[in-house]
Amino acid sequence: MLFTMTPQKSQIPREEAEILAISALGFLASESERLQRFIDLSGLDLAAIRSGATNSAFLGGILDHLLADESLLLVFAEERQIRPERIAQLRRKLPGASLDF
Repeated sequence: MLFTMTPQKSQIPREEAEILAISALGFLASESERLQRFIDLSGLDLAAIRSGATNSAFLGGILDHLLADESLLLVFAEERQIRPERIAQLRRKLPGASLDF
């Protein structure tokens, strides 16, 4: 009997959410002002951000940061060609999600 390593349907949105959050982190890092604002608001340093990039809860926080700033959210959504509502939906797939988004 041969088993394949395909993700179950329930895992796909979480993986999609993690990939989106990593993309959002790259988006923040692509402009020094965006990154500095995230650093200022989060209190994290660059080393903590680097190490956090592998943590699902941290990645959820990245999406929270976007969702809390409508103008930033809209720029990111437009650049990635994704609806802002989809970003909020995917945020719920990561740990620590608020029901407000």
